[in-house]
Amino acid sequence: MDEHLETSRYAIKTLEKALRIYTPSLSEKALADFLADRCDDLGFRDIHQDEVGNLIATKGSGEPKIMLCGHMDVVPGRVKVRKEGDMLHGRGASDAKAPLIAMLFAAASIKENQGTVTFVGAVDEEGNATGIKNLVKNKPDIDYAIFGEPSSIQKVTIAYKGRLAINLKVNVKDSTHASAPWLAKNAIEETSSVVSELKNSLELDQKDKTKGMMLTAALTEIRGGTSHNVTPIECVATVDIRIPVDMNCNYVEEKISKIINEISTKKEIEILYSVIDETEPFEAAHNSPLVRAITLSVLDIEKKRPMLIRKTGTGDMNVIGNQLNIPVITYGPGDPHEAHTIDEKVSIDEFVKGIDILKKSLYHLKRLHDRTK
Repeated sequence: MDEHLETSRYAIKTLEKALRIYTPSLSEKALADFLADRCDDLGFRDIHQDEVGNLIATKGSGEPKIMLCGHMDVVPGRVKVRKEGDMLHGRGASDAKAPLIAMLFAAASIKENQGTVTFVGAVDEEGNATGIKNLVKNKPDIDYAIFGEPSSIQKVTIAYKGRLAINLKVNVKDSTHASAPWLAKNAIEETSSVVSELKNSLELDQKDKTKGMMLTAALTEIRGGTSHNVTPIECVATVDIRIPVDMNCNYVEEKISKIINEISTKKEIEILYSVIDETEPFEAAHNSPLVRAITLSVLDIEKKRPMLIRKTGTGDMNVIGNQLNIPVITYGPGDPHEAHTIDEKVSIDEFVKGIDILKKSLYHLKRLHDRTK
């Protein structure tokens, strides 16, 4: 039988089995054990699970050193695993077990002296990113990284926005009976007004920008009030701010501080804020060997250039890219709009093509990396 067909069948069967193992965040052990067995069958070495449960295995040798990292966890909610025509259904089919298993088989194709590939099945990506934080803490020795997320095989994510989450606490120093609301300021109403002003100031003059390059602010939580008939003296809100790649957290924080001081003085209310999350934006250099390698691979298989996209979210690649200062992209088979849906599915044809594109990327990356030395 044709070797490519044989590999494809084995890969599809592996994906199907991976989908049958239900892995909500921090319950990935059964899948990690299953992947460890597969890595053993496929000739990987140094197969182990680290202290937080990430599965790590190595294939090949020499330069370049590349990490292929997908996540093993899924959002809660079971989806019946079944095949219908070209579609394979199951929780995680798109996000992100198809990219993960595609990476496994691409990495398995590497032979000695063709480069060193570290394959990682990460934990808790849908939760608190425990897996990726631990990987970065252990400072892996790598030149490039690809994260497995569904992008569709003709799109490559080269940038993610950064994120600042801030806690706002508004105190109006007094409260009153709800029957005489004119006697005191209302902390919930004031907070609503403060957030609107902050959002409008941060988002000013952006009508010519694409969504991927816009600074945005969203009110995501609000808590205030002590009784149904007393005006609130204090209110706490969370604002989620997404930062494009031409800005950084420090610049945005300075803007926030200035805006809040002005609002506080004008309204004569106390506004305290604290940063609860800070992730810098990240963009891979378009002319890096990694971006060129994946572009050539998509051209080889799909006969057209991939679209390089900037996403409005924030991802694991921000963490690795900024901490290790290396080119990182996010790529994988699957439709991102299928992620987290009630009947998640992936095209089997796209999954198989995804393996071929990732395989070719490793081949092109070796050639292009050697040329840059």
